[in-house]
Amino acid sequence: MRKLLPLLLLAASVASAQTPVPVQHEVIEVTATRVAEDVLNVPASVTVIDGDELRARNATDLASALATVAGVSIAPGGEGGPAGAVPEMWGLREFDAFLLVVDGVPWGGAFNPDLPTLDLTDVDRIEVLRGSAPVMYGATSFVGVIHVIHRAPGAPGTGRVSAGSYGSGSAAVSLPLSQTPDLQQSISANADRRGFRDDNTGFDRYHALYRASGTASGGTFRFDADVSAVRQDPNSPHPRIGTALTRDVPIDANHNPGDAHLDQDRIHLVGGWESKLGGSPWTSTIAVSHSTYGIVRGFLTDVSAASPNAFGFTQDRTVNDVYFDTHIVRTISPALRVVAGFDHLYGNAHATSATFNYFAPLTGGRGERSGDVPVFEQFDARDRRNFSGLYASSQWTASPRLHFDLGARLNRTSESRNTNGPDGPQSETRSFTRLSGSAGVDYTLFTRDRDAMVLFADYRNTFKPAAIDFGPEAEVDILNPETASSYEVGAKGRLDDSRLRWTVSLFQMDFSNLVIATTVNGAPALENAGKERFKGAEAELDYEWASDVHTHFGYSYHDSRFRDFVQEFDPGVPTQLAGRRLEMTPFNLAGAGVLYAPKSGFNANVLVNYVGGRWLDMRNTAPAKPYTTWSAGIGYRLSHGELRLDGWNLSNVRPPIAESELGDAQYYLLPARSFDISYRHFF
Repeated sequence: MRKLLPLLLLAASVASAQTPVPVQHEVIEVTATRVAEDVLNVPASVTVIDGDELRARNATDLASALATVAGVSIAPGGEGGPAGAVPEMWGLREFDAFLLVVDGVPWGGAFNPDLPTLDLTDVDRIEVLRGSAPVMYGATSFVGVIHVIHRAPGAPGTGRVSAGSYGSGSAAVSLPLSQTPDLQQSISANADRRGFRDDNTGFDRYHALYRASGTASGGTFRFDADVSAVRQDPNSPHPRIGTALTRDVPIDANHNPGDAHLDQDRIHLVGGWESKLGGSPWTSTIAVSHSTYGIVRGFLTDVSAASPNAFGFTQDRTVNDVYFDTHIVRTISPALRVVAGFDHLYGNAHATSATFNYFAPLTGGRGERSGDVPVFEQFDARDRRNFSGLYASSQWTASPRLHFDLGARLNRTSESRNTNGPDGPQSETRSFTRLSGSAGVDYTLFTRDRDAMVLFADYRNTFKPAAIDFGPEAEVDILNPETASSYEVGAKGRLDDSRLRWTVSLFQMDFSNLVIATTVNGAPALENAGKERFKGAEAELDYEWASDVHTHFGYSYHDSRFRDFVQEFDPGVPTQLAGRRLEMTPFNLAGAGVLYAPKSGFNANVLVNYVGGRWLDMRNTAPAKPYTTWSAGIGYRLSHGELRLDGWNLSNVRPPIAESELGDAQYYLLPARSFDISYRHFF
């Protein structure tokens, strides 16, 4: 990585004589470089999903929004509750392996992506970057960045009401407020209730977002205030016995305590300022978040009628996050642009927990309440994190067809943890100073009017402090940081007067110290997992048959394997897992969709997703069969509104889609078939 800094200087010294090649700005992204540019000019795999398309498909969650993006599979629900999700990218299905960004700010701060509070009301677009972002976002991501960008303040208003399966319903409105030449404002608010076929499972989510932007004192400012409240009734993962999911437990049974809940309140404030520094664009952003949680939940420990047969915990948690970034975009010559800046992530969390054993009937219906059984152990844990980075990235046009991207970042991370449990007060502190960076190149094979074809390659090297799962235990040990280096090559382009857009790529990522779930003395815990290798191929295309007819297709082949990891599944019997595939990661993923969306009259869409066979366990002894899901919608659009009917998982398959981090050998299942009738009004 030390070689990257001289390369940056070399680029600056020789680029002044070059002239950049004209580009057709067809699809614009800002995630990769913090600068708005055509995705063809970025030496990486980037997909942009337009907000109008999301509304035409009535995509209201991340799973439906990214259904056709190659190499991305979103498991709805999971450990974060029915309002959460567990994404898979580049063959790694982990709740913390990717970075979630909302309007330029990491959503979840220095800890884990805050998926249960993510709301897609009034979204302008979603940008998906595969692979890590070691320069612009530092020690936060390995397999990709999902960037949700809302519409600008003052955008036209909309309203929506819906009713659906299992008592689901929602109401949402987005309205522009008073506008002046120097101030644009808007507000959106929504209330959602989602029910499921699973016993006693669902969530209520209330959300409001105020956005403002304007001009003052020679610059522009923005301010966002986001408030959300989530009330979840969690479902239960389904136990596995031996090599298959047990049939002794009904598919929709809920074994949580009788008073189970996952409650969260969150307030998120963002301020931004853009002006000039030395004649170059200069942008600064600061964001502050405060979240409180109240949790009661539990998991089966024994598939039997003996009492107790389940383990539960209560937890009160407070999390505070601060994010700051300031950067300048300097155009040194027509052929060289440098982005340089500094950012900092601060996180402070405090959790008090108590564990208990209880009885839950195998048939479901929830078990004993937490207040009716004795407390087993009590824990107190505090964790403070600081991630700082000084970064620089250059985009150099060496010739009209050849472009280089070079970036380096100096990271400084520190973490301190204090716990108080059965073993008394304990503390640990760890700090790391480390370089990370990336190098990329793209070569334009041809351009013709709006069409083009580009070859690209990139190398990325990054690291990330170990995840915290905020489980019931009070582990004082801070695990080793995860590290990864990746290589990617591919081609992308536009053909047929830009009606066909496509990307194909090959990648390989070598990983060390992957954080995985385990159990210690029957309680959930985390540990590092040696070395792994992720490799594969991905392809996606989007063809516009007519102005109102689009087809999408995405396919990926992922091969995710342990390279060196010894695990004791039975006491005193170590097992070397080298060569075995990581659990829950299939070889094959595919998604395809057809969207018919005229400006008026009938509209329709159909989506199909295929998930290949995978292993439920690390020893690769418990297979899970491939499955296919269908979703579809039909609507009628008038000049000021649209009435529609949508259905998801129409095939009503219920495969395991995510492994529990807290329940040993237990798996969350795909939600059952559901329908939604909605009306959207355009103000």
